[in-house]
Amino acid sequence: QVELVESGGGSVQAGGSLRLSCVASGYTGRRLWMGWFRQAVGKEREGVATIGPDGTTITSYADSVKGRFTISKDNAKNTLYLQMNSLKPEDTAMYYCAADRRGYNVDWYVRSADFDYRGQGTQVTVSS
Repeated sequence: QVELVESGGGSVQAGGSLRLSCVASGYTGRRLWMGWFRQAVGKEREGVATIGPDGTTITSYADSVKGRFTISKDNAKNTLYLQMNSLKPEDTAMYYCAADRRGYNVDWYVRSADFDYRGQGTQVTVSS
């Protein structure tokens, strides 16, 4: 079992930045793929970014956030981050931290937004 708790959401004007954090507990072993997905009101879940398990630095991003968002992980703190820069109104959504142990390709997790575990979500609102 993996427990995930997000923080760092809020309201910001377009062009601004936010950093989301996610603390993991429970199973935090080496074979844990982690990522972020988001869901806006009335829209389907969308994968945002994924990072590979401990010992790798492989990442994948949705085309809509490439060059603006950066996913990273502090293994010593069991914490996942999402640095979001140049935010746009269309980034407004509930953002969820997620984790999975099945070991699929990082691109697959972004395309599918399918993870075994997820947090409670943190709201990000970007105004124009």
